[in-house]
Amino acid sequence: MMIDFRIRAAEVLKIEAEAVAQLHQYLDDDFNQACQLIFDSKGKTIVTGMGKSGHIGNKIAATLASTGTPAFFVHPGEASHGDLGMLSGDDVVIAISNSGETAEVLTIIPVIKRLGIKLIAMTSNAKSTLAKLADAHLCVKVEQEACPLGLAPTASTTATLAMGDALAVALLDARGFSADDFALSHPGGSLGRKLLLRLEDIMHTGEQVPVVPQAATIKDALLEISKKGLGMTAVVNANGILVGIFTDGDLRRILDKRFDIHSNTIDEVMTSHCITAKPEMLAAEALQIMQQKKINGMIIVNAAAHPIGAMNMHDLLRAGVL
Repeated sequence: MMIDFRIRAAEVLKIEAEAVAQLHQYLDDDFNQACQLIFDSKGKTIVTGMGKSGHIGNKIAATLASTGTPAFFVHPGEASHGDLGMLSGDDVVIAISNSGETAEVLTIIPVIKRLGIKLIAMTSNAKSTLAKLADAHLCVKVEQEACPLGLAPTASTTATLAMGDALAVALLDARGFSADDFALSHPGGSLGRKLLLRLEDIMHTGEQVPVVPQAATIKDALLEISKKGLGMTAVVNANGILVGIFTDGDLRRILDKRFDIHSNTIDEVMTSHCITAKPEMLAAEALQIMQQKKINGMIIVNAAAHPIGAMNMHDLLRAGVL
């Protein structure tokens, strides 16, 4: 018998979407208070929760940490057996429990209070023990779970996760957290590479930079291109200042012309006024320029227009920018 699983799936998505949509009614003074407690904290934000709430709490802690709020997750069971030593009086604790009566969470509250740590509760019951003990209560109540049995946490965990995102993004905005700040905590991701990686981090330098004097023959330039393997060479004058570039593409363009590679000099066939870059330029910006200009490599120069580096598309590819 063929079952159309999409019918139940559509119901689940509808219920969970409605659960998130109705959360705006709980953005009250307590929400502002919770944000202010975290914003003013000189310590870290510790998130705790048991079971499914713990899994959601782990993600909330990760989101906070990656958006400018130092945070980590502590399992309430482990907290009762030594991990509470991670907490200090400057910290803020976010305790998650749908019922607000989770025993493992309530067990550690007296210690949190004794340490003078501010407590934010995320529950569906404002009259619960956890909510009453908290300095701020974030309500995540939902009308129904998406589970037809009403047993498995589904819509409630989705709502809790969304409330955590609201908290994190509100704090991000208040801190003036930027894309560059985000990249610093994501150096291994594509965004980090685009926002952090500069040409000075990937360019070839020193003896690896292909350079010939403008009086060199075309043959000398070809030998330099082959030796350095970047598909191009910089051309400099007697003062070491860049005056042009000669690439594999330039070679193909002069093949049908009457040039003697042994006698004609490179300044007769080079590309003058070539596109250059500074070492501090973002690799992503260099990639955009290269794609727009349809070139495969660039010479990197210093303030005096001396070639100090070179890079091509293969370098961007290896760096993960392309």
